[in-house]
Amino acid sequence: QDAFVAFHVDKVLVSKYLKSLQIGELAPDQPSIEPTKNKMLVKDFRELRATVEKMGLLKPNQLFFFLHLAHILLLDAAAWLILFYFGTSLMPFIVSLVVLTISQVQASWLQHDLGHLSVFRKTKWNHLLHKFVMCHLIGASAKWWTLLHSRHHAKPNCFQKDPDIDMHPFLFTLGKKFSVELGIKKKKYMPYNHQHKYFFFTLPPLLFPTYFHCHTFYIAYTKRYWVDLAWMLTFYIRFFFTYGSLLETKSLLAYYFIFRMLESSWFVWVSQMNHIPMDIYYDNNLDWVSTQLQATCNVEQSLFNDWFTGHLNFQIEHHLFPTMPRHNYWKVAPLVKSLCAKHGIEYQCKPLLTAFADIV
Repeated sequence: QDAFVAFHVDKVLVSKYLKSLQIGELAPDQPSIEPTKNKMLVKDFRELRATVEKMGLLKPNQLFFFLHLAHILLLDAAAWLILFYFGTSLMPFIVSLVVLTISQVQASWLQHDLGHLSVFRKTKWNHLLHKFVMCHLIGASAKWWTLLHSRHHAKPNCFQKDPDIDMHPFLFTLGKKFSVELGIKKKKYMPYNHQHKYFFFTLPPLLFPTYFHCHTFYIAYTKRYWVDLAWMLTFYIRFFFTYGSLLETKSLLAYYFIFRMLESSWFVWVSQMNHIPMDIYYDNNLDWVSTQLQATCNVEQSLFNDWFTGHLNFQIEHHLFPTMPRHNYWKVAPLVKSLCAKHGIEYQCKPLLTAFADIV
């Protein structure tokens, strides 16, 4: 299926795991595609994917990713050096926080590339560097991220299948259809008529310092990701040893919590701008292309937008080709636009600030 092809780099290796799951073959008179799926769109997309492979757009430019990692490590070191050389007064404290936040967010974009196996051709090298970036540089479990994010990509914006929208209906009501359903049932977990106000001081600043902190350790422990846990501990040992030598306990804890809040805010605004304004409902068993397109939108390209969002401004292309290196999204975008135009599907692309406003 298209999802299988999209997710896996080494298809020969993963195909071996499918043999035990085979229950038979379709009879010759049976259709090979379900009636809920767009047969012509599927056919055209498979031709597009073959074109993408011939163009070499699935091959990574490792210099690009090396330079990206280098700027992350330089910023990470600079954050500590600022406090070391200029002291811990208010201004160096603030500048150091901003620099570390930039480093952490850019590291989260890089771990996203590694988790999608788009940095190296060999899967094992992606996994190894993923553990270094996600566990050691960020302090979270790489396997925890992969577990959640793969489900998101398989069924984006599908309620009870996409973990990224699990906040409905307990914290927010998402999607126009679900909002109406809750109204008819007269169910109200929160004052939803004020959710556009309490969003600002709940999800963006608190997702990382509260929920993600607990959840990544919980999953890593319960699923026995011992290697990930060991890597994660190296982050906390490094952080509290290096910054603890410069800051008092209260200042150290404040520094840690504030940079996590800043990192969380940046991440949430960028990650939600491509999905939350789109259609959110139950899984309707659509084809791969339709499932991805109805749940994603793009943000205009610019050098700043590409860097600020980790190229997630090309969310449509990323969801259709999750293993494609991000530096090639702009090359495939015109082909995807043509595919959408041919089949009468809306290809949404908006300015960055408009995308942020659409979340609210």
